Amino acid sequence: MLTVRSIREDLPHKSPEIRKKLGEFENIIKNASEEVIFEELVFCIFTAGTSAKMGLNALSAVRSVLPKASEDELRARLQGVYRFPNVRSKHVVHTRDYLASRYGLRLRPLLLSFEDPAERRDFFALNKDIKGLGFKEASHFLRNVGFRGYAILDKHILQCLFELGITQSARAPHSRSKYIEIENKFKRFTEKNGFDFDEMDLFLWSEKTGEILK
Repeated sequence: MLTVRSIREDLPHKSPEIRKKLGEFENIIKNASEEVIFEELVFCIFTAGTSAKMGLNALSAVRSVLPKASEDELRARLQGVYRFPNVRSKHVVHTRDYLASRYGLRLRPLLLSFEDPAERRDFFALNKDIKGLGFKEASHFLRNVGFRGYAILDKHILQCLFELGITQSARAPHSRSKYIEIENKFKRFTEKNGFDFDEMDLFLWSEKTGEILK
């Protein structure tokens, strides 16, 4: 069972690796190619309802053909390595074609065009032409390309928040308002206890999975 005391004892051991990982994320929005930024979006589409490891395996299977592959080609490459080859192939192709037609698949200027962090996430979580992303996945994508201040409320984080008494249940939020309510409670907890919010998100995830991944 997690406690504030146990966090204070364990966090110093993991902080250097966590800070390094956050630095790698920030380097993406600063220096990575547009292809890499889009790959991070696809990774987050793949992680929905699965796991980070399965998302990475799926991305690895399709990375070389992502810019132009048809649904059929993506589906064929995902067979046997991914849980949802059919629906996620559709999501990726629809999202890619929409972003290509509207923004030339140039995500960096699009991401940087938002002055309001909430509007940035809403664009990806609520846009009917960006398939497969809810608030959790949109937050995951934004964190992974270098934006701070977003909680990734997956089952591991939600369980931690429940154990810490931050929430009254580990149930996943099913609306924008509920997501933000839980996220704000999490932020208040980190502020009260002197923790860095973004570091804490990765730390709690690692406490349940044993890994500092992404």
